[in-house]
Amino acid sequence: MKKMRWMVLIFWIAVGLQAAPMENIKRAVELDVPRDQVIAAALYTVHNKTLKLNAQLFPLKDGESRYVSLDVKKILGWKEIARVKVCENEYGNTMGDKSWTALFRIENWDDTKNVRYRVAHGENAFFEGTIRKNPIDKEVIVVAGFTGNSIKTGDGGDISRQDLVENVKRANADLLFFSGDQVYHHRKHYEYWIKFCLDFADIIKDRPTVSIPDDHDVGQPNLWGQNGKQSTMRGATDGGYAMPPEYVIEVERAQTANLPDPYDPTQIERGIGVYYTDLNWGRISFGILEDRKFKTGPRAVRNPEKGRADHVPSVDFDLSLLERDDLKMLGDRQLEFLDTWGQDWDGADFKVALSQTIFCGGAHIHGKVGGRLHGDLDSNGWPSAARNKAVEALRKSFAFHYAGDQHLATVFHHGVDEHRDSIYSFCVPSIANLYLRWWRPEDAGANRKPGQKPMFGDHHDAFLNKVTMLAVANPTEYPNGGDILTTRAAGFGLVYFNKKSRKITMECWPRNVDITKDKPYPGWPITIDQTDNYARNAVAHLPTLKISGAKNPVVKVINETNGEWIYALRINGDTFQPKVFKKGTYTVEINGKRFQGLEAKTLNDPAVLDVKL
Repeated sequence: MKKMRWMVLIFWIAVGLQAAPMENIKRAVELDVPRDQVIAAALYTVHNKTLKLNAQLFPLKDGESRYVSLDVKKILGWKEIARVKVCENEYGNTMGDKSWTALFRIENWDDTKNVRYRVAHGENAFFEGTIRKNPIDKEVIVVAGFTGNSIKTGDGGDISRQDLVENVKRANADLLFFSGDQVYHHRKHYEYWIKFCLDFADIIKDRPTVSIPDDHDVGQPNLWGQNGKQSTMRGATDGGYAMPPEYVIEVERAQTANLPDPYDPTQIERGIGVYYTDLNWGRISFGILEDRKFKTGPRAVRNPEKGRADHVPSVDFDLSLLERDDLKMLGDRQLEFLDTWGQDWDGADFKVALSQTIFCGGAHIHGKVGGRLHGDLDSNGWPSAARNKAVEALRKSFAFHYAGDQHLATVFHHGVDEHRDSIYSFCVPSIANLYLRWWRPEDAGANRKPGQKPMFGDHHDAFLNKVTMLAVANPTEYPNGGDILTTRAAGFGLVYFNKKSRKITMECWPRNVDITKDKPYPGWPITIDQTDNYARNAVAHLPTLKISGAKNPVVKVINETNGEWIYALRINGDTFQPKVFKKGTYTVEINGKRFQGLEAKTLNDPAVLDVKL
C-alpha cells in the first residue's frame, strides 16, 4: 500500500511538471520579448535567380497575426513583395517548442544589384538586411567557415561571439558556412537556435548563409543517420535518430529551409526530409552534402560488451569487418548527386564541397591528454571503400572540401590509389571547444618537407586511408590553464577563391584576434592550385587543346571503352593538355562539342588539336 502511494505521488509530480507554465522553465534566452523585437534573424541564399529567405521568430502570442511580409526598399519607401504564414509546427519535445519560422521564395530575383530588405510583423516589428548582388565579377570570393558552437565559461556565463562577427566584416566574406553543431543542447534546439541567431544576426542578415545541422543539433552525441531509422541505443550507435522525427524535421527546417531546393526531395524513413543540394554564388559551385544522413551506425561492425561501439581502442580491430557492401558513408542518392553536380560547370569556375566533416580519421588523441584511440567510427574514414567513392567523386570535378566537426583544425591532402592523388580538405576549428582532439601519430610521416615535424607528411589513418598532413592546430598540452579559447585551439576559417589565378588560399584563425593585424595559426595560410585537387599522376596525355572562340571553356574527358567521364573542369585560358590514367581512346567534350577517337599513347604527347568553338 505504501509503495502504491509513492507511485501515485510520483505520477502527480510528473503531471505537475509537465503542466508547469513555460515561463517557470529556465531558458537560454528570454523568449517573451518586446513585440517590436519578435523577428530574431533571417537567413538567405540566392541560386539561379531564386531567393529563399527563412525568417526566425520568437514565439507569437494568442491573438497576434500569424503572417509576416517581405519588403524591399524602393526610392519612395518600402514595398511589400511577399506575405507568408508563420510555421508553428511543434518540435515534439517536452518543452512545448514550436518552429516559428517563415520561408519566403521569390523567383526571377534580380541578383545584379544589392537590395535592402526587411521582414515585417505587425506595425512595429522589423528585421532589416541586404540581399547582396551576386559577386560574379569579383576576382576573389571569400567564404568564412565555422563549426562547434559549444561551451560556457566556468562561472556559468557565455562566451561572446562578437570577435567572429567583427572579423567576418573585416574579411567582407561573401558567404558564411556553418558546418554543424550550431546548437549543443539536446532537447532545446529552438531556444539555442534563437541564441545562435542573435549572436550572428549582424552578419547573416547581409550575406548568403549555409547552415547545416549535425549530431548535437538534432539532439544526440553522434549521428549515423542510416536513412532515418529510429535509434534505440545509448549514443545512437545502432544508427538513426534518437529524437522524434518531428524534432529532426523542425531542426532542419530552421537551419536549412533557406538553401536551394534539394537535388532529390524524396523523404527518408519516418517522413524526415533531405537537403543535399548545390548553390552557385559568385561563380563558385558549392555542393552541399549531408554526410551523416545515410551513414551506417557502428553497431553494424562493432558491438562490444563494454565501452563505446564507436571507439576502436587498439590495432587488433579486424578491418575486414568494414568491407561489407551494405555499409554506407554517403548514400547512393548522394553519389548520384555528386556525379551530376561534378559535370555541371554552367556559370562556375570552382567546385567546392561543403559537409559536416572530412573523409578520414583526422585525430589520434580524444577528449583529454592520454586519450589515445586507434580508430574513431564517428569519423568519415570508414568504410574505406565508401570513403574512396566519395573522394573519387569529388576529385573528378577538382573539388575542394570545406568542413568541420572534428574539434581540430586540419588541412589534409587525400589519397586513394596513392598518397596525394586526390582532393584537399580544410576542417575548421570549433567556435568554442569542449571536447578536445589532437593529431599525434605514433609513426613519422613520409615525404616531409625539410624541417617538418614527424606528425606531418604521408600517413595512413586507422582505416588505412592515405592522408598527407599539411597543417594542424592542436590544443596545448594542458588546455585547462590560461585562456579557455586560445589553449583549446578554438577559432574559425577563411578560404579565398581567386577566380583569375585559380588559387585557393586557406587561413585558420584563433579567437579574439584582429585578422588585419594578427597572425593565423602556425602552418597557415596554405595556398593550392585548383588542379591540385586531382593531383593523380598521368599515365598518358591526349593532344594539347588550343581553343578559340570561347573564354575558359569547360573540358570533359570520357573513356570510350566504358563511357565513364574521367573528369570535368573549366580550364583557365585557351590551352589545355588533358591527362589520363590509362592508355586508350577518349572523347573530349569542349563546351559540349565532342571530339571522339583521341588516342592516349604517351606522356606529354606533342600533338596539337586546334578547336574552334
